[in-house]
Amino acid sequence: MALEKILGGIDIIGAFVLLLLIFGIHPFLHLLLFASGLLLLKGMFIFTGEFILSPIDLFASIVLLLSLLFTLPSILLWIPAFLLLAKGFVSFI
Repeated sequence: MALEKILGGIDIIGAFVLLLLIFGIHPFLHLLLFASGLLLLKGMFIFTGEFILSPIDLFASIVLLLSLLFTLPSILLWIPAFLLLAKGFVSFI
């Protein structure tokens, strides 16, 4: 139960960083790398076969890392932001 809330908190942190990028606020580099690293680590659960939604975490992590190098279209930022917010809020219910 507590682990589920921690993993949901990681989703909300990732969604917050994506929303900062969407609205043109440049997050700290450390926060962006921290969030993408946590999501990448969390996305590695896909190899254990336990979490079906792990590809969303991998996709969001890749989008965050690519946003360091390129200016991405906003649709590529909105999709993982909404999916991560939904996953995060559902884990707290």
